[in-house]
Amino acid sequence: MSLENFVDRLASFNRLIVFDRRGTGGSDSVPRNALPTWEEWTDDVQAVLDAVGSETAAIVAVLDAAPIAILFAAMHPERVSALVLVNASARYLVGDEYPIGASKETVDALVEVVGQLWGTPDFVHAVAPSMADDVGFASFLAKQLRAAATPRTAVTQVRYILESLDVRSALPHIQAPTLVLHFSENQLVPVEHGRYIADHISGATLVELPSADGAISPASYDIVASEIAAFLTGERPTVDVDRVLTTVLFTDIVDSTTRLVALGDRRWRSLLDAHDRVSRRQLRRFGGREITTTGDGFFASFDGPARAIRCARAMIDAVKELGIDLRAGLHTGECEVRGSDLSGLAVHIAARVGSVANAGEVLITRTVGDLVAGSGILFENRGLRALKGIPEDWHLLSVTEI
Repeated sequence: MSLENFVDRLASFNRLIVFDRRGTGGSDSVPRNALPTWEEWTDDVQAVLDAVGSETAAIVAVLDAAPIAILFAAMHPERVSALVLVNASARYLVGDEYPIGASKETVDALVEVVGQLWGTPDFVHAVAPSMADDVGFASFLAKQLRAAATPRTAVTQVRYILESLDVRSALPHIQAPTLVLHFSENQLVPVEHGRYIADHISGATLVELPSADGAISPASYDIVASEIAAFLTGERPTVDVDRVLTTVLFTDIVDSTTRLVALGDRRWRSLLDAHDRVSRRQLRRFGGREITTTGDGFFASFDGPARAIRCARAMIDAVKELGIDLRAGLHTGECEVRGSDLSGLAVHIAARVGSVANAGEVLITRTVGDLVAGSGILFENRGLRALKGIPEDWHLLSVTEI
């Protein structure tokens, strides 16, 4: 699930109001030597709700936004209908009657990591290790962080937040129904912090989710959205789709084994990494969804066959500059959805079509050709072709002009 889909899910059952904490993102910046107090950040919540005409709201707060939400819910119970806290902490540092807190040395180490990696793709390893191999998400996160704050501002705010945070006294005063969601193997904010909050808010519900991430990411958007929906509406929406009509793309490098032998392992690995980067760039450009890599190619899906064809052509042209010949096969059909994976006959057909394409060729089934009629995309008839393991012969077309 993408961030856009996650936001859409939340907006599907409630009016959704989103704002950045003062000092970050789209909100006004603040001097590093005059950061807002927790109470001032809490006042901002009221100001936003007043500005948009919201008398009462269910508040969802993640990580450093959670203490602000806790204080607001305690001080303004008439404005909060429900409270959802994700990977939250009422205090971060170890202290009297809070042995689960982190040491000063741990905080120093964390702040150092923020200073070194903020705004870089490597930051994903710290906050969402489950997404560490997803180059597209790492790049997106890096851009998001750079837009939110400069490295120096991030360091200053993170240290201030971790060292000054202590809203434990507010917990017993929260009257709103409260859901505490916490990733069970979270290293940034260990699950004990979430358990403490749930133990000290009357009637709070604790749900521990299996993840080692510190932040919500595409790996957890679906389950987090489902838990929030179930808590706020009393029903767990049945949005899971088990079959979908989609256009499937397979690409692979022509004569990859020969190239590997000629270049050697190290040079081939470097070339393959470059191939992956430029290919993913085109997938993002044309709205494709990467399902998986196939060693020397990609398996992706598109909700539009014309965009799939144009993406395949762009991928072939892009990797040509690396000295790589690529071929591509496409088919549109109904696929089975299995988590983030796709399966079914349509997937096998697309793979087989790709396997018989020539170097530099985008080969498609007649099904795809019929769907893009009038798009300006031109084809050359390749006739009927037997595809290994696929029933009957298939009418194939070669893309000649887009």
